[in-house]
Amino acid sequence: MSLLLDTHTFIWYVTNNPKLSRTAQELINNSNNAYNSLSS
Repeated sequence: MSLLLDTHTFIWYVTNNPKLSRTAQELINNSNNAYNSLSS
């Protein structure tokens, strides 16, 4: 599965911010490809 992350999601993920849900973290961790949107 591939994911397209918006800027906030990407920043929250790389900084381990608690605002990012556990579900979102698991989806990102288990994805084959996670892309960051440059337009958001």
